[in-house]
Amino acid sequence: MICTSFKQPLDILTPRPKIVFSPTLENYSYLQEKSHFGKYILNSLVVSVSSTAIVCALGFLAAYSLARYNVGGGQLAFFILSTRMFPPIAVVIPYFLIFRSLGLIDTRLGLIICYTMFNLPFAIWLLMTFIKDIPVGLEDAARIDGYTPFQVLLKVVVPLLAPGLAVTAIFCLLFSWNEFLFAFLLTRSMATTVTVGVAGFWTQRGILWGPMCAAATVTVTPMLVFTLFLQRYIVRGLTFGAVKG
Repeated sequence: MICTSFKQPLDILTPRPKIVFSPTLENYSYLQEKSHFGKYILNSLVVSVSSTAIVCALGFLAAYSLARYNVGGGQLAFFILSTRMFPPIAVVIPYFLIFRSLGLIDTRLGLIICYTMFNLPFAIWLLMTFIKDIPVGLEDAARIDGYTPFQVLLKVVVPLLAPGLAVTAIFCLLFSWNEFLFAFLLTRSMATTVTVGVAGFWTQRGILWGPMCAAATVTVTPMLVFTLFLQRYIVRGLTFGAVKG
């Protein structure tokens, strides 16, 4: 994909793939000058970051109440998980009808709400597991020292939960950035995301392989760099509590 993004059309469509070729930046220039890909990246960035921040905040509070106070018993926790079991295609039509009646079609706010609803159950269950691995005695000791419930959350639970929050944020950000179905059906032109933008190079005149590969490379690079940068938190988060007891 990366090699193809630097090839000219004749080098891409040749029957035998060329390993040695003259690299060109024409495909990237096409993205900048003849497409709206910059706007698509901005839309994806705003929607993914906003929905991830909301999911982490709401998911943390919900997961803490379920893990520490067993709110709703096991039935509520199972109901939250069951909402994540539906395939997206089964719920996209109700989402479309509701958003159309609320005027949220082709808006960033509509996608933020959609991705928040879709990723929140996953975040709650993931964070609930991490919170259960934190010893309750640490919170009790903080209360004995005079901490308020809010201070216990902010100064004791959140620092210990940082690896779990990082892992949850990474997964939710990747899910939102790479999502295609909802973005394809709920947007038109103003809130189009990068995944829909990449598919837009499949035109009636044929597939524009060069610009499509350049767009795919630009789409993958931020998430790849972001994941590599936070790799140590992913390892710590996935092994969080694994050596407990």
